[in-house]
Amino acid sequence: MKHSPAYRLAATILHGFDEYRTRFKEITADASRRFRDAAWREAQQASAERINLYEEKVGETLGRLKRALDEDDLTHCECWREARNHYAELISERLDYELAETYFNSLFCSIFHHRHIRNDWMFVYSSRDAAAHHSGLEPCRRLRVRGDWNEAIRWALAEAPFETPFEDLERDVRLGGEFLRDHLPRTILDAPDAEVELLKSVFYRNKGAYLVGRIHGDGAQVPLVLPILHEQGEGLHLDTVLIESDEVSIIFSFTRAYFQVEVQVPGEFVDYLQQLMPDKPEGELYSAIGFFKHGKTEFFRALNRQVAKREDQFIIAPGVRGMVMAVFVLPSFRTVFKIIKDRFDPSKEMTHDTVREKYRLVKRHDRVGRMADTQEFSNFIARKDHFAPECLEHLLEVAPSTVQLRGDKVIIKHCYTERMMTPLNLYLERCGEEETQAVLKDYGNAIKQMAAANIFPGDMLLKNFGVTRHGRVIFYDYDEVCYLTECNFRHIPEPMYPEQELSGEPWYSVGPNDIFPEEFGPFLFADLKLRKLFYQLHPELFDADYWKSVQQAIRDGRVIDVYPYRNKQRFSASEGNGLVY
Repeated sequence: MKHSPAYRLAATILHGFDEYRTRFKEITADASRRFRDAAWREAQQASAERINLYEEKVGETLGRLKRALDEDDLTHCECWREARNHYAELISERLDYELAETYFNSLFCSIFHHRHIRNDWMFVYSSRDAAAHHSGLEPCRRLRVRGDWNEAIRWALAEAPFETPFEDLERDVRLGGEFLRDHLPRTILDAPDAEVELLKSVFYRNKGAYLVGRIHGDGAQVPLVLPILHEQGEGLHLDTVLIESDEVSIIFSFTRAYFQVEVQVPGEFVDYLQQLMPDKPEGELYSAIGFFKHGKTEFFRALNRQVAKREDQFIIAPGVRGMVMAVFVLPSFRTVFKIIKDRFDPSKEMTHDTVREKYRLVKRHDRVGRMADTQEFSNFIARKDHFAPECLEHLLEVAPSTVQLRGDKVIIKHCYTERMMTPLNLYLERCGEEETQAVLKDYGNAIKQMAAANIFPGDMLLKNFGVTRHGRVIFYDYDEVCYLTECNFRHIPEPMYPEQELSGEPWYSVGPNDIFPEEFGPFLFADLKLRKLFYQLHPELFDADYWKSVQQAIRDGRVIDVYPYRNKQRFSASEGNGLVY
């Protein structure tokens, strides 16, 4: 039987999606082996491979489509309308149907260059409001506590699917049980129906494995996360216990690498996580478990719903205007939109392609909880009256090749989106003395943790960092970011005679990658009080030898620990160079 071009179009895309999902699952499933073997470098490589996999498979599928169909069929919207209907039928019983829809969208946008975004021809909205049926698969394991919290921790750890034994299970059971007895709400602690519930799948990321679930009883619940570490040659140990929603939200932050976790039913899995973190957007949770392209789809749908409410307009983002990016926001949506300007300020010697490559670098790299994840959009379209007049005027002025006005439509050819944060420079203007010290300490920790991950931010000005609702300092301006190992950190040479030191020009040669940490103070802080406080908190950042030592650790192949929770929360903070929240 000969199938129509539209059916062959749908079937070819679904075949490509199946290939993508098969390889995605293989990489993910091997995370347990990497954790068992403490293969940390391999884990980093696998994370990057899984991110790159999506574009690779879309590219392969696009090639097949071009070979299998005539160009007239492939570029005819009516063919895609019919193909969409076939595709919806083909995936109607799949447990990962929403991911399959996003894959279809990616091929449509590859053919039409992100134009003709209509639900008739692609899945602007899902083919169904909810899954066709509940899968019936049970994602969790459960234990009735019956007042024995030590036994609950023992069950949680001993029954987890780890291939490496715990170094001292009894110690971990005692520490975990004591924590729960000391910190759980009394209503749950004493509830006769108290129950521990954990997802069967283990969440792997970097050098940690996480058991995720909740504790509930007497009609109340708290989330539960048990971070497990593997010290090579010493077995596993429970590092801490997390039961606060904000703490769990930070574990799943948009600033961290995606988890490697086996997921049978993505929609049901995300629904469960959202019960633990009700304030976390659905798109961010899809991204957190590796489905970042569908996370982008959910973000786009949520944005459309918010814009349709017409509660506010897009406005210029508060803070200092960027030299490379024009930034605007929809205040009610907690998101910033960033557009590359046509012309950069004279001090910025780079091209559009260079900037885009910097953003791709961060996307592929471990963000260690200190760099915001981004989504990239092409041909973003909104109505003119959704923009405040001064915002639209500014965008048309600084980026006319990217932002165009056609009738009552604003067309933005390319932009990035990031989670909205308070710029650090504005935050410092408003906060008190105690908050100032806390946020400056975290600012320095952010720089150190990025360095530990082989990232040098380049432009470390306060305006390029933001503060989240949890008070964490996050870097979000990537146009000068580079690998730390590419930098040449130097001490400022001593002047040969006094006149050299008084000269307005340096008395020493400066190469393109040379960095002099002694100069950071005046560059970062015009306020002498802030500069002095920062130096007291992080004196090593002004010493070239510190930066060289981090570089050497990276070259030696050491993967430095960065924990997504405070050091004081750890049961036994290890000595050495572990970097913490």
